[in-house]
Amino acid sequence: MVGGGGGGPLRRVGKYEVGRTIGEGTFAKVKFAQNTETGESVAMKVLDRSSILKNKMAEQIRHGRLSEADARRYFQQLIDGVDFCHKKGVYHRDLKPENLLLDSQGNLKISDFGLSAWPAQGSFLLRTTCGTPNYVAPEVLSHKGYNGALADTWSCGVILYVLLAGYLPFDEVDLTTLYGKIESAEYSFPAWFSGGAKSLIRRILDPNPETRIRIEEIRSDEWFQKNYEPIKEIENEEVNLDDVNAAFDDPEDDNEDAFEDETGPLTLNAFDLIILSQGLNLAALFDRRQDCDKLQNRFLSRNPAKVILSSMEVVAQSMGFKTHIRNYKMRVEGLNADKTSHLSVMVEVFEVAPSIFMVELQRAAGDTSEYNTFVNNYCGKLDDIIWKFPTEKGKSRIPRLSKSHS
Repeated sequence: MVGGGGGGPLRRVGKYEVGRTIGEGTFAKVKFAQNTETGESVAMKVLDRSSILKNKMAEQIRHGRLSEADARRYFQQLIDGVDFCHKKGVYHRDLKPENLLLDSQGNLKISDFGLSAWPAQGSFLLRTTCGTPNYVAPEVLSHKGYNGALADTWSCGVILYVLLAGYLPFDEVDLTTLYGKIESAEYSFPAWFSGGAKSLIRRILDPNPETRIRIEEIRSDEWFQKNYEPIKEIENEEVNLDDVNAAFDDPEDDNEDAFEDETGPLTLNAFDLIILSQGLNLAALFDRRQDCDKLQNRFLSRNPAKVILSSMEVVAQSMGFKTHIRNYKMRVEGLNADKTSHLSVMVEVFEVAPSIFMVELQRAAGDTSEYNTFVNNYCGKLDDIIWKFPTEKGKSRIPRLSKSHS
């Protein structure tokens, strides 16, 4: 069942039982649902038909692509918004159509800065691997550091392609194949793309960040310049939300406390830490050796929990593994390096103190030595999120469990 305890009846949509609202937008709600046949938990997006029709968005939702004029106008506004962020030293790192909104005047707004960042003082490059795989720049996957502005520019190019085509330029079920095509910029144009649009997209989706077009060059592009009007900020805008509120009045939502709270990772208290460390010496939590049959790994991070999981997800996918995230837990599974056996690893994030999180990896299935190899390779690509602190000799040390060697 989706929910428990007293409350209103659950709604059923096909083979899914629909529970509480876990997110809302202007024209939709995201609800927790469960497949009654398999027990699988999913997020179900529910669109309000009357609001969509009233705001003339039906054509955009029922047909995948926009006209060239509309796509250009939204792309112009996207570039304006991204450029504004970059001038403030902020890099979004998760640009995609789902994070783009329209205001009451039909102007584009950029949302969801949960993965945004700015370079550390004295450093020009970002190092956290994160974002949505289909929109991420190839250099972000290299784990060698990247320019946040140029990575955002690549994502803008993918968005422009999607607006014009109605589908993604890079879209493969197999993630290894997907990343290979991203790294080589292997894609094709549909017949209806104009020459100007194709020329600009080619310059944006350049896999070499050194030669990729910059935002100031995009602004001077002939295709981009057509009918370009910079957005003017609206002062004292009055917005009537009566219709929106009416569309989202749902008595079912009054009983949300009957469902599990998914607002953040579990918090470990002092007793949890003592149990984990098997004593009052908490240093053992990150240093003690493990029994081979209970092989696991833990490390600390000062990144937000959402960034930690996003980074670990992208890195796992870039290694050819499939991932599934729920409630700040992630399952990583796939074939081993020799493609001869199955490996499954559970990852969970815990909050141990304000702004300090512990990440725990555990072998769920597969050979111990294969798990050991996976942990070495995996954690070697996560240095940007693992918290390092100085030791007595002044050298940085990664606070994580040493791994047993069988």
